[in-house]
Amino acid sequence: MTTVRDATASDADDIYRLLSGFVTSYRPDREVFDDATFPRIIEAASDGSAEFLVAEQDSCVVGYLLALRMPTLFAGGTILALLELTVAEPLRGRGTGSALIRAVQAKAQEAKDVEVTVPTRRAAGFYRALGFHETAVHLTWSTT
Repeated sequence: MTTVRDATASDADDIYRLLSGFVTSYRPDREVFDDATFPRIIEAASDGSAEFLVAEQDSCVVGYLLALRMPTLFAGGTILALLELTVAEPLRGRGTGSALIRAVQAKAQEAKDVEVTVPTRRAAGFYRALGFHETAVHLTWSTT
């Protein structure tokens, strides 16, 4: 059975392992992860400006989700931008990702976010099946 909970600092090793198997555009750097990004994300989740969730099975972290909450003018409130979602490869397609999405949707409703957005390269069908619909094209400009 999968349970979803807020990520904690003690989840760092499991999340880094999942991150390393998830990213395609960037290579994670463990030192940067430990010293800068992970602590900042844990802090953002604790102050409500992010949602950082993990999925567990048998006390093992098997997936995570990261979404940032941003105030907007166009939407008349905050939006929750889902930036990262991954599940351990052997468990994909078994409902773990869907459980993470349902949990973040509930948190968005509780926080009265106007919408949850998600850019995706490979999983549009997955998100559509969970009630998302296409509203825009997502473009990126890289500083590197």
